[in-house]
Amino acid sequence: MSARITPIDPPYATDVQASFDIVMRGAPPLKLFRTIAHNPRALQRMMAGGLLDRGSIPMRLRELVILRATALCGAEYEWGVHVAAFAQKAGIAPAEWAATASGADPGTWSDEDRLALELVEQLHAHYRIDDALWARLAGTFAEDQLVELVMLAGQYHGIAMLVNGLRVEHEPGAPRFPAR
Repeated sequence: MSARITPIDPPYATDVQASFDIVMRGAPPLKLFRTIAHNPRALQRMMAGGLLDRGSIPMRLRELVILRATALCGAEYEWGVHVAAFAQKAGIAPAEWAATASGADPGTWSDEDRLALELVEQLHAHYRIDDALWARLAGTFAEDQLVELVMLAGQYHGIAMLVNGLRVEHEPGAPRFPAR
């Protein structure tokens, strides 16, 4: 399937380039951002609402949440971008990032990893977290971390809808979902 909206090409308007610079730090902008740039206001709002900074949860948990959320939504584009850009830096081994796509347990998840993944799965399936899981989460994570984990899962469900709805074309070099 081809992209529904073709990403813009350089030269970019000054405000669009400024938005790209915030997240890309000198690298060429991803097709997703170049697609959203058809609406510079939406691009700026997306950049302003990102959670890819040093937040209250470790990078590994952040990326596991993103990978599982995007995999559950079938958002191969976003899953592949995060595997390519962040998995190694976050200490996520190839068997682990593959497991985020399949839902399998690679046997290396920590208790925190399992809880975060369960949070994503429950939110995806029911749009809420039951009291039993919440009690386990609250026994492990601080309130600021709980807020961030839930926001992150929700944000990447929205991004999954965006990349799937617009059919953003796969980035070169980004992995695809493993064969099942």
